[in-house]
Parts: sequence; C-alpha cells; structure tokens
Amino acid sequence: MIFSSITFLFVFLPALLAAYYVCPNRHRNWVALAGSLFFYAWGAPRFVLVLVVSSLADYLLSRELPEGRRTPGRRKGMLALAVAMNIGLLLYFKYANFFVAELNGWLARFGAGEVAWAAVALPIGISFFTFQKVSYLVDVYRGTAQVARNAADYLLYVTLFPQLIAGPIVRYHDVAMQLIERAHTRERFFTGILRFCQGLGKKVLVANTMAEVADAAFGAAPGTLSCGGAWLGAVAYAFQIYFDFSGYSDMAIGLGRMLGIEFLENFNRPYVSRTITEFWRRWHISLSNWMREYLYIPLGGNRRGGARTYVNLWLVFLVSGFWHGAAWNFVAWGAFHGFFLCLDKVFKNTRVLRAPAWVGIPVTFVLVLFSWVLFRAETLAQAVAYMGRMVDAFGAAPGAAAFEFGRRHWTMLAAAFALCFGPALKAHPFDFMRLEPARATVAQAAGRFAVAMVLLVWSAAVLATSSFNPFIYFRF
Repeated sequence: MIFSSITFLFVFLPALLAAYYVCPNRHRNWVALAGSLFFYAWGAPRFVLVLVVSSLADYLLSRELPEGRRTPGRRKGMLALAVAMNIGLLLYFKYANFFVAELNGWLARFGAGEVAWAAVALPIGISFFTFQKVSYLVDVYRGTAQVARNAADYLLYVTLFPQLIAGPIVRYHDVAMQLIERAHTRERFFTGILRFCQGLGKKVLVANTMAEVADAAFGAAPGTLSCGGAWLGAVAYAFQIYFDFSGYSDMAIGLGRMLGIEFLENFNRPYVSRTITEFWRRWHISLSNWMREYLYIPLGGNRRGGARTYVNLWLVFLVSGFWHGAAWNFVAWGAFHGFFLCLDKVFKNTRVLRAPAWVGIPVTFVLVLFSWVLFRAETLAQAVAYMGRMVDAFGAAPGAAAFEFGRRHWTMLAAAFALCFGPALKAHPFDFMRLEPARATVAQAAGRFAVAMVLLVWSAAVLATSSFNPFIYFRF
C-alpha cells in the first residue's frame, strides 16, 4: 500500500483516523502502532516479523547503552553488536544479490563454476528504517537521547507509517516527547490535510506525468535518441524524482500532523541551489544530516586537515550512493557528487563560487541532471551511453519515434519548471499552504482548503482512471 493509492486514500486512512480519534488519548499509540504494522504488512507481510524482532532487539540492547549502566567497554560492545545487527540485515537483504552476482561474474572470467543463489527479496523501506534505528542506538550511547520509555514506544517510532517506507529519516529525540504526549488540535489537523493534499498533487499530477516522459527516454535504445530527446528525458526524471520524493515527504509531514506529530522538513527547493554543496543542504535534508552526524563527523570531518577532509567527503558520498541502490551506477552517482563537493571546498573562498544566481543555478542544475542519469539508468554502461547522447548534438539519430507526448505532458513540464524555479527564488511556491490558520483570514483558509480539495479530487480521478503509478522507492 502506498499513499498515492485509492485503497490508502479512501479505506485505510479514514478507518485509521476514525479509530485513532475515537480512542482515548492513552490508547492512541496502540492504534497508531497496529495501523502502522498493518500498513507495512499490506505490502510486505513476510518482513513484518523481521522488522518487529529486530526492533525489539534494538530496544533491549539500548537499555545497556546509557552512561553508567555498564562499563565503557561493555557499552561500546553492546553498541557495536546492535549496529552490526542492523547493518548486517541491510547488507543481506539489499546487497547479497549484488555481491553474489559480482562474485559469479568474476568466477566466470576464470572459468570457475557459479555460486548457487536464490535471490533475496528487498523489504520495503529497509534503507530508511535501518538508518533511523542506528541513529537511535548511537544517540542513546552518546547521551543525546533517552532510552525509549517502553518497547511499544520504540516500535512505534520505527514503524510509524507516515515515514516508514520513504522517510524522512527521523531522529528519536526529535519525536520522543511527542510519542509520550502530543497536542491534537483542529488547526494542526487542518494544516495536515493541506500538506498531505499538496504532496499528493505533486506525486500524482506532476511526478507521475514526468515519469512517463523519463521512462520513454530511458527505455529507448540510446542510438534512437536525439540530443534534445536525451536532455528532455533527463530533465523529466529530475522533476519526477523531486516531485515524487518531496511529495512523499509532504504527505508524511501532513499525516504526522493529523496524528499530532511534527516531522522536520526534508526538502527546500533544491533546484535553485548555486552549488552542489548548497544542493545537499536543500535535498533530502534528513539524509544529509544523518550522513554528517553519523559518518562524516565520526570519520574526522574537517578536523584532520584538508586532504583528510576531501577523503571523508568522498567516502561519505560513496556510502550514500551505495545506500541508495546495489549497483555500480549508484556508486558512480555518489562519487560524482563527492567529487564536486570537494571542488566546492577547493574553490570555497574564490570568485568561482560567488557567481550570481543566473550563472550558479543553471550550472548546478546541469551537473545535477548528469548525476540523475547515473541514478536513473539500469546499469553504468547505459548511463554512459545516455550521457553520450546528451553531449552529441550532431551524431545522434532522430528520437521522435521514442516520444509521444500530448498537451498534458508539456503542461506538467512547464508547471514543474515554474514550481521549481519561479515565481520568485526567495520564496517557496507552496508557502501559502504551510502557514498556520491563526495567521490566515477566513477567506485565505477557505482558499487553501479549496485548493487542497481540488488537488485531492483531481489526483483521485487520475488514480482511478490510470494504472500507471510508479513507486520508485522499491529500489531503495
């Protein structure tokens, strides 16, 4: 079950909210937990036990981690065991197929027999909830977070359905008190509806439409693509992944507000960035913060000299790339961003990075486009061939046969450009949807609600009449 589905919109969500608000406050965590486990079981029933058992093991081990609970050596050993368990599960489920395939490839080169292997299925959302679990364990060890009040609270933190399968990556201390006691107000619920509908519209109306264009481009044989067709496909995918991912984050934030829980923002108009460094301050903010806090700083950050800083940056983004997917093109994507982040640091205090917005934004966007080709392609070889079409303005074959676009595609492409780069670079185009009702007039609140209802009805109509609703997080 995904947020952008008829079943979720008109069956699961109304039933859950009804049960949640009918129950007394003291029982609402149990309703949210039961609903979250049901939500996960809907799409991955055989993995619910893995999620629950590993989470309970986390909780038991975390009780041994606070300072003074055990000797320093024992605490460190418990932390290592808990982190190793979670990373081990991630490595097995997400990367075992990749490693075995690579091993068999090398064995074939030397004429050796292949290793027999039954492919392992990927649990939905494992990349997100693994990082969430690790952050909890490390924070308890460091003393920046308290041990969860009980196993149920911790299990709810891990499995809470708004952020379970696509983030944002939530740190325990940001929601710990809200799991114990939280405010349920009409204003918070109202703004949650607005934010959810905003995200739904971004996902269904914009992202899905752009996905049709991107799929046509990346699904075509590279030799059939024109230079313009290749660029169009790359731009379409850039808009698809942004509106899909930020749309899901919007929906998660909105759902959280409906349940009385505040999640931190995960996107801040990344395509108006002037540098790659700024891009990563604006894109998937929760992942960037996680990588900095739990990998970059422990590696030494920028405290061990310039050379080590560059190595640390590079390593962090290699890990980030591999975290996104078990394929060499994801590793190349991480290396690409790591390289340009290092360049940003080299030229940090020069005029190169002080270029005006009309120079910095398009240059950064073009770099990001090339990186998205690495991200979207099925293999590294396909990515290289595709990028070859993007830089070959004269030698490519006509690509019109690969693209059949109607007015809807071009309209949404124009809308995506407008929402990402205009009307003003200083303001978020959806700020009017984020303001608290207390700061709005009755007419403004009514206008926002009307816009939200239009997005909801329009999105539902599209979902009801089309079976095309890609879920890109299956790869993650």
